[in-house]
Amino acid sequence: MGNRLSKIYTRTGDKGTTGIGGGTRLDKDDIRIEAIGTVDELNSVVGTVMAYDIPDEIYQLLLEIQHDLFDLGSELVMPDRNIITSERTIWLETSLDKYNADLPYLKEFILPAGGLATSHCHLARTVCRRAERRTFSLSKKDTVNPPALSYLNRLSDLLFVIARVLARHENGEEVLWQPARFKDKT
Repeated sequence: MGNRLSKIYTRTGDKGTTGIGGGTRLDKDDIRIEAIGTVDELNSVVGTVMAYDIPDEIYQLLLEIQHDLFDLGSELVMPDRNIITSERTIWLETSLDKYNADLPYLKEFILPAGGLATSHCHLARTVCRRAERRTFSLSKKDTVNPPALSYLNRLSDLLFVIARVLARHENGEEVLWQPARFKDKT
C-alpha cells in the first residue's frame, strides 16, 4: 500500500490547485476534481446510511459499495488505472433484482422522505446521479473507464430500491407523492 500520510496539510493547494496521480496538478474546479469529489461525497453519504439501524444484509451490501466507490475514486485520480469492471455492474444488477423482487409495483411516485436511513439513502441516490453526470462530463474531455459510468448509473437505481426497502424497515411504507394536493380545487 503506497505512502501513508504522516502530515495532513501540505499547503500545496492553497493557490487553487490539487494534485492527482502521476504528479499532475489541476485547478480545484477542474471537471476531474469535481468527479473525484462527488464520488467521495457519495461514499460519505452511503456511510451515513450505514450509521442507522438497518438490516445487516443491507449494511454489508453498502460496505461493499463503499469499497467500489473508493476504487472508482482512485481510477479518477490515476486516469491510467482501471479497477471497476463490467462484472461489478452485473453484481449491482443482481442485487437490484434481488431486493426489487419483494417490493410492490410502483403506481405512484414516491417522495424522498421517510425515516432517517430512508431519507439519507435517497440523498445518496441523488448524489450518485450527480457523480454520474460529473464523470460523464469528464468522459467527453478525457478518458474514463466505461464500466465506471455504467456502475454509477446502476448504483443510483440500486440506491432507489434500497431506499424503498429501508422505508418498509423503518416505517412500514413509503411516502407517496400526491399531485396537486395543495392546489385550490374549487
